Order: sequence, then C-alpha cells, then structure tokens
Amino acid sequence: MPGKVRVLLFHRTADGEGLRAAYRRTSEELSGTPGLLGNELLGSVHDSAEFIVISDWADQEAFDAWETGASHRDSTAPLRPYRDMALARPFGVYRVLDGFGEPC
Repeated sequence: MPGKVRVLLFHRTADGEGLRAAYRRTSEELSGTPGLLGNELLGSVHDSAEFIVISDWADQEAFDAWETGASHRDSTAPLRPYRDMALARPFGVYRVLDGFGEPC
C-alpha cells in the first residue's frame, strides 16, 4: 500500500447517462493499462449532477507514465466534456497513506 495513489476526477452534468456511457468507453480503453488497478464512477446522493471518477494506481510512477504518454488525451476524451470546470482544479491525485478494512 505505501506506493499506491488514488486519482479523483470531479464531474458535473445533468446528463448522467451520457457521463456513464463516457465512463464505460474510457474504462474499456484503459483496460490493461500498466499500473492501473481499477476505477469507479460515483454519483452524489445529495446532488444528482455531481459525479466523481476514482482510479487506483499501483504507484505514482505508473500514473505519471500513463498521464504523460501519447494515449492519455485520446483515452480520456469521452469524459472531458463532463469535468466540473467551476472548480479551481477538477481533479486530485492522492497518495494512500493508511487504510483499514477492504480496499475501495
């Protein structure tokens, strides 16, 4: 667990079905990416227009290699229109420091 990172991408849209379809396309495209452990699409229970995509990576190096790679922009293009651009930064990268129970 010491090297694992979690990336959160914040999205806002009234078109939840469009976002879900974009998430599925992107997830299929990223299947087999070295270092990508998995991802999830979360929908807010308080705001039906608020969504987060969470991806888990083996370590910062694996994420950085993918993010700076040639396929990054094309692979994530379907999700880009849904980003919550009202935020100063519509994403976050977090190092997992500790955990308890079953991993997310």
